[in-house]
This record gives sequence, structure tokens and C-alpha cells, in this order.
Amino acid sequence: MNRFELCQLRCFVAVADELHFSRAAARLNMTQPPLSRKIQQLERELDVLLLERSRRVVKLTAAGQMFLLEARRILRLSDDAVRSVQQVANSEGAISLGFLPASSYSLLPRLVSFLATEMSHVEIFLKEMATQDQIEALSANRIDVGILRPPIDNRGLESVYIDREEFILATQSGRVMPDSRELTLRDLDKQPFIMYAPIESRYHHDLVSNLLRSAGVAPQFIQYAQEVHTMLALVGAGIGVALVPEGARKLMFNGVAFDPVKILPKTYSELILVWRQRTDNPALKVFTQFLLPKFLDQSIG
Repeated sequence: MNRFELCQLRCFVAVADELHFSRAAARLNMTQPPLSRKIQQLERELDVLLLERSRRVVKLTAAGQMFLLEARRILRLSDDAVRSVQQVANSEGAISLGFLPASSYSLLPRLVSFLATEMSHVEIFLKEMATQDQIEALSANRIDVGILRPPIDNRGLESVYIDREEFILATQSGRVMPDSRELTLRDLDKQPFIMYAPIESRYHHDLVSNLLRSAGVAPQFIQYAQEVHTMLALVGAGIGVALVPEGARKLMFNGVAFDPVKILPKTYSELILVWRQRTDNPALKVFTQFLLPKFLDQSIG
């Protein structure tokens, strides 16, 4: 494996620009002998002749011309990384984060706490927004990153699955379901049911509708609601039962009990993190390229 150093690349680029060792050495504020050694070390590492030298002429070989393009690219990436890290460290960064209300039950607090620890000098601005509003805000550069429901139009956007939860059944405390065995979707047949709104909560509406249809279940749809906390309030009032993501437990609604439901194949309520492919925000680059994998590893663990 070739192991060259950035200083060797800078020496090579200077000589390639000047085509003269003395002028290149002066440009780098060094003497000519160590500059020559750096170039020789680089050529040995690559096992390629980069420069043709004579007493009067210095020329790039064909391999040297090709390597010059790569050396410039590597140095540019290195300089960009240094600038990004310095800007973040010097409190010059900020990230505007859009999020769904449902993510605030569990995921959002964990993510904000992680950012506060790993990027303590970066300001985090939170904006509660629906999925479509986040997509529009990302396109208009009004937010840097969003927590929303799949699927999305991937044009110009990067995304990663960041959280998923199984569904559980929310019932009024003391309500007795058909029998005491493990609950399945079949137990919801003809039950009064609080359903997700078909437009405002389309992701969950379509997901739950498909689950019920596949199981051959036909609950009595009593009410439709956009947010989980509204559904739990209706459940607590005895209006009906509801399938909700497991994180809804954290809301701790009075008068609401939660029970596991056997759903096959296993189906999850999922959240994705989305950001623009092209961004000039150094703090966002540091987060998505270096810190996000660490957060995902911690979440999985």
C-alpha cells in the first residue's frame, strides 16, 4: 500500500507548477535538498517516475501529469476538511433541523443530546414541520436537515433510515379485548378504531390500512386523527382503540394502556434523516459525513 504524506504532495505540486526546484523551494520556504528528497520519497512510494530532471529542464512525465490532477484533488479535499472543522470549532456553525411531532417522543431528544455533546459549539435550530413542508423547506434551503417519513423523491437529496418502531395497540385502561391470549390483528375485527387521517398522516394511514387489509380485518373506523397524541386522547376517552408506534408509550397518557400485537410479517413505523446533496454548510458536512455514522451505531446498540 502506498503511504505518501500531504507535505510530499504539496512539494510535488509546487515543483509541477514551477518546473524549477529552486523556485519551488522558495515558494515553500524551504531549501532545495529537502524538497528533492520529498519528491524522491514520493516516487519511491508510488514506484513511478513523476518528473524528468536534467541540469536545465524539469518536465512532468505522463504519469506525473495524471498524478498532478489527483494530488490537487487530495489537497483540495484536505483543505476543505480543515476549514470545515475549524469553522465548527470556532462556533461559526449552525444546523436548522426540521422534525415531525412524532419524532419528539424519543428520537429527537436523543439526536439533540448527541449533537450537543459532539458539536457543542454549533447552534441547533428546531422547526416542527410536516413531511411535505420539510421537503419544500429543504429544496428552498430554509432547513438543513429533516426528520420525516419515507418515501421521498431522492432528486438532489441524501437520506438514511434513522429510527424504526414496532406497532402496539393502545386501549382505554380496563378495556377487555376478546380474550387474554396474544393479540393479533384479527382481534381488531369490528372493533371501534381510531385511524390515521388519509391526507395529513398518509404514511401511517396507508401502512395501517395495508396491514388490516392483508389480515382480512374490518374495524369500525370511528374517528380519523393526524397526530398520535390526538389518537391517544381519543383512546383514553373510550372512543376506540388504535395502532400506534411503540414510542407513544413515552407520552404517558392517563387512562391509556398499551399491549403488544403480533404482526406478520413484522412491520415498522420508520423515520428517515434527509439533507441536500450539495450544501455549503460546514457544520452539516461534519455531522452527515463523520458524526451521523456514530449516532446510528449508538442507536442500533
